[in-house]
Amino acid sequence: MEKVKERIRVLILCTGNSARSQMAEGILRHLGREQFEVFSAGVNPSYVRPEAVEVMSEVGIDISGHRSKSIVELGESTFDYVITVCDHAREVCPVLPGDAILLHQSFEDPPPPGSRSREETLEVFRRVRDEILDWINCFLRGISKPGDQSIECG
Repeated sequence: MEKVKERIRVLILCTGNSARSQMAEGILRHLGREQFEVFSAGVNPSYVRPEAVEVMSEVGIDISGHRSKSIVELGESTFDYVITVCDHAREVCPVLPGDAILLHQSFEDPPPPGSRSREETLEVFRRVRDEILDWINCFLRGISKPGDQSIECG
């Protein structure tokens, strides 16, 4: 009988769980398919930015059903990897149960609503989405090497 491989559990953490971590969750779910169980959360959650939903749909990834979640909602969940995508989340990242591999890659915080024109705001969201996509691809290449726990991306 063939042994079923357990999926790799990944938590992507940011401050508000509104844009960067939501986009990263969508990208990793899309690219990792059945290999990963992906979660995102925020240390101070707010709401999913509609601009994030829009720019993700441009690349064929639907995050319209996502919601902003607090790290507290995850309770005692354990993860194989915890990835912080902003400096604030790395600084205040709570101690999580288990022995997750901690990775950090800071991405620009998209501008707050109303601070720039719609097109300028979307340009930043697209650039950040593409940077996250590149980083996730590097992450996927890095973990495909058995036993290698040092992933250098970015």
